[in-house]
Amino acid sequence: MPMRIIEHKPVVSRVRRTERGKSHLEIAATLGAEILSGVRAPGSRLPSAEEMFQKFGVSRIVMREVTRTLAAKGMVTPKARVGTKVSDPAYWNWLDPQVLEWRSKIGLDHVFITQLTQVRLALEPAAASLAAENRTEQDLMSLRAAIGGMYGSGDDHQKFSQADRNFHDAVITATHNPFFHAFNSATELALVRFLGVSSISVPANEKIHIRSAAQHEKILEAIAARDTRSAAQTMTRVIKDSLKYIPGVIGNAP
Repeated sequence: MPMRIIEHKPVVSRVRRTERGKSHLEIAATLGAEILSGVRAPGSRLPSAEEMFQKFGVSRIVMREVTRTLAAKGMVTPKARVGTKVSDPAYWNWLDPQVLEWRSKIGLDHVFITQLTQVRLALEPAAASLAAENRTEQDLMSLRAAIGGMYGSGDDHQKFSQADRNFHDAVITATHNPFFHAFNSATELALVRFLGVSSISVPANEKIHIRSAAQHEKILEAIAARDTRSAAQTMTRVIKDSLKYIPGVIGNAP
């Protein structure tokens, strides 16, 4: 019996690409960033089919996919015979990971940092307090490992930033509350960029890293002692103190 040869067809990606090599997600990111930056103000109309073709070389099908992506995030509202208009920021899905990513890429201006810090001050002190109640020995080991990483980073900003993130993630984990995990995951992209830039803007000085590690260690001590009030207060001080390393916002902690 002759061998049957099976022809394998290449897998076609579900992400539609234009002839200029841009996927509808990449175009949505471009327009989303323009909306977030204010280039496209609320109430303004998105480009027409002709304008989209001139700028991106896209078809009506791709344009509809772009519109659906932005509409799903609450950023635009398609209307018959009117066109697609930019929605009011109150309706935007700010916790959408892509929206946060687009916003963080625009730049860390004072408004962005203030808004992010306000969210952190609402979330992380409460998380530290709950962690002091619910922490396990395994949680304490994770927190100590992160502190060790901060102390051992020397003047390496990247290592310090990673250890810093590990510590804050470990605090959230120690709450053993899935809702804290959900909010933490939603803001993680913005927070990672914030911590990374704050570390980069610190002078290459090991003493600064050691001082910050010591401040975080006080949070660990409060959690280990099950001191809920001290854990929350110390976390608040650490978050506010981190702002002094961001150029242009020293002294502007909420």
